[in-house]
Amino acid sequence: MPPKKAKSSGSAASSKASGKSKDKKSNATSPAESVPDSGAPNDIFPMVLTSATQELFGCRADEDLTKDNLYKFLKKSEILQDMKTRAAVSDFHPVKQLVQDYPAEELLLVFDRDFKYGQSFYLVVTEEAKERILNPPESIGEEAQEESADAFLCKTPEPKPWVSLGSELEIEEESTVESRERIKYKISRVRRQFGAPILFSDRNALETTDGFIECLPYQDKNFSLLMMERNTGIQAVPTLKSSSTQTKWKYPKNTHTQYKPREFTVEEKENCLNSEDLKNFVNLVVSRFEIALQQNEIMDVFFDDWRALSEEDVMFGGKADTHLKEYQSFTDLKFSKEKTISHINWHPTISGVIAVAVTERLSFEERINGSTKLLLNPSLILLWSFSDPLHPQLVLECPDDVLCFEFCPSDPNVIVGGCMNGQVVLWDISAFAERLHSTRGGGGKSTSNANTLPGFEDKQENETPVMRYCAVSGIDNGHKAPVTDIKWLPENFEVSRTGAPMENKNLICVQIVTCAPDCSVMFWDIRAPKVTTQSVTDKKQKEEELHLENPHGVPNTFKHLDLSWKPLFRVNLPKIDTTGEYSPLKFSLRGNIQDDLTGNGVEKPLQNVENSEGRIEYAQLRVPSAKQLKVLEDVSTNFYLGTEDGELVYTDWKMEKDNDSGRLHSAKPSHCFIVHDSPVNTVLRSPFFKDIILTVGGWTFAVWKEGVMNGPLVQSPCSLKRCTGGYWSLSRPGVFFIGKEDGNIEVWDMMEKTHEPSQTQNITSTQITCIKPWIVSSKQHLLAVSDHFGTLHILEVPRILRNPLSKEKQHMAKYFETEVERLTFFEKQRDMRAKEKKEIEAAEQREKQGSVTPDMVVEQIEEEALKEYQDYLALEKVILKDMGLLPEQQEKSSAEI
Repeated sequence: MPPKKAKSSGSAASSKASGKSKDKKSNATSPAESVPDSGAPNDIFPMVLTSATQELFGCRADEDLTKDNLYKFLKKSEILQDMKTRAAVSDFHPVKQLVQDYPAEELLLVFDRDFKYGQSFYLVVTEEAKERILNPPESIGEEAQEESADAFLCKTPEPKPWVSLGSELEIEEESTVESRERIKYKISRVRRQFGAPILFSDRNALETTDGFIECLPYQDKNFSLLMMERNTGIQAVPTLKSSSTQTKWKYPKNTHTQYKPREFTVEEKENCLNSEDLKNFVNLVVSRFEIALQQNEIMDVFFDDWRALSEEDVMFGGKADTHLKEYQSFTDLKFSKEKTISHINWHPTISGVIAVAVTERLSFEERINGSTKLLLNPSLILLWSFSDPLHPQLVLECPDDVLCFEFCPSDPNVIVGGCMNGQVVLWDISAFAERLHSTRGGGGKSTSNANTLPGFEDKQENETPVMRYCAVSGIDNGHKAPVTDIKWLPENFEVSRTGAPMENKNLICVQIVTCAPDCSVMFWDIRAPKVTTQSVTDKKQKEEELHLENPHGVPNTFKHLDLSWKPLFRVNLPKIDTTGEYSPLKFSLRGNIQDDLTGNGVEKPLQNVENSEGRIEYAQLRVPSAKQLKVLEDVSTNFYLGTEDGELVYTDWKMEKDNDSGRLHSAKPSHCFIVHDSPVNTVLRSPFFKDIILTVGGWTFAVWKEGVMNGPLVQSPCSLKRCTGGYWSLSRPGVFFIGKEDGNIEVWDMMEKTHEPSQTQNITSTQITCIKPWIVSSKQHLLAVSDHFGTLHILEVPRILRNPLSKEKQHMAKYFETEVERLTFFEKQRDMRAKEKKEIEAAEQREKQGSVTPDMVVEQIEEEALKEYQDYLALEKVILKDMGLLPEQQEKSSAEI
């Protein structure tokens, strides 16, 4: 048992931890890590040493004892002498008895730098502890690791013969080859200066013209604006009152419509024209009629003064709200959790229904590594309704993540989509059309359950139905990259296998255009190919299939296309100047829809392809022969493409015939513009001007006019945040919306500003993925905005952004014409300056050639040349003589000379 310690702070700390020292002692490995912070073992005594004691024994903290040198041996006699000299003042007085009982002549003092035992030093009072601290035992884990390392030795794999897989061709293509000879420079120096030291000197920068460039400060007016006056409008609003009255229906009466005009006979017309009453009436009103005609020429009688007055109040009074208001938001914790929205579309006929495509929020590497998990989570398209923002009305299953989809303009129940694996998918939601039309009220409960007894409700009616796709194209026949854009061809024409526009007799949208970054644009036809003969067994088999029930509830509308659907033809996109192909992401077609083609002949062709309910039977449609169709010459086959490299390409989808081989091939694009610095995510035509295109990509956007190949009409400066999408306003020709990666929406009003957005509003905290406006009524316009976190925001457009200004379309047309004239003027100026530059260079060249012609006589030229040659020989002899390389005979001859 150790001797009793003196009463002090150090002894109290050590005695408090004496009960726990038995368990801690076996785990001690080093002086710094032997005991946890709770206390010290019995054979270790923490103590405080004053600066005088540290200097006396040579153990000053951080000087004699440091982090690398923690130990100090103290002689037992010196400690006892110090206790005799200073008595109770000595710092070793509390351990007097321990020092006297210590068997050896030297005690170990350890510098506790990290205060593991509560003090800056501790004294080792036993020989066992001293041996344990100075020679800690080796850890068992390190021995086990060494044994395991010795047990498993790495063996070098045996070399195998190299097998060529064609990679050497790619290496040769990627390797750089010198196309020109290297430029050689020769630097010489006088021989006498070889080995001489180099002297550097200073020069005055003011003495030379290009010695320095002075950057003088200047005051920027954009950062020195001072608000002098501010107008704020305040209006007192009275209390709102609502009242109603009920009118009486006095008596019923019949209404009629005249459908045949009543006309005078020929004799009545002659008598009326020759009557004196008519002549007197004409003479009487002719002056007033002339005044009325003059007034119609001077002013517009159809101009709405009240509407213009309200617009003026909105513009100058500042009373109306100009910001986008949050109307509603849609998100689902089951279907859209940890997913992003790739595309959105409003239902074309059902108001308040919007569809969104949700995709996995993964990178390319994460998608490859987690491909097995993605098979368990099917890709979906959700159809939301404003009547129930908590539950989707319908869910469409997809074979892979859908990046784009479109409703059919002829039949909104038909939806086509493009998948990430390159497949094209078709859905027919006609079975759920009534569900989308009807509204679910009160937390998603259907009205059919209102009359049922409690506890006997049908739970399946409240669940969101999931519908499988009708048809999908084969992977081998489709795109080899994700389908990034998809469009329906207009119903007034269709294309043949050569890309020629033909008449569409049924006036139904039956063809689709898709594009992908695999350098191709494909045209698809949803009709079944025309079959000349059909066997009896095939007819019986089809009749049996019609009678069989479908286990998945998938309609047989496009059963003839499932897994056998192939594109009609493919358009390649070779580059104009170099080898390679363009990789498109977005495209824009020009419909050329004519009103006269959609007139009286609509109902008659549709009678053969409509069923009793009025829906189109696509299974009955067949691809007609190209010989029976008329070629339309007035349909434009040119279209714009936005590429992965930020280029805007203008090309033709019509196939050309090779004169040598006779094969059809895609024509080279006519123009290519490099404006954007990142992939193009929007190529969209204006709903008011079919030849005005908006493109968005990277940090900029641009407005183009079809047919103008000098450049964009409007090009934005580089913004601080990347632009992720854009869309034109459906009601104002000069307004469009731009989405940013920081969650902001920029509203650009070309009638107000063209160099900066008219307003910027934050919608979400993450990037915006898609923007799509919709007109509910003349007084309510909505803007659908989706973000990266899978939330769909529905914003209400304010009045100033939905009501067009007075003659806004005419002003915007004039503005575009002015920009076209500006581009033409700059193009002419550029050509003129290039021509002038060539003429100046030619004149300078002629002057140089004229100055070279000599005016001297031929004899003078020969004399000067001979003199130069003699001087050269003399200089050569002098150099050879100095170097000792000139023979004696030549020295004598040169001396005689």
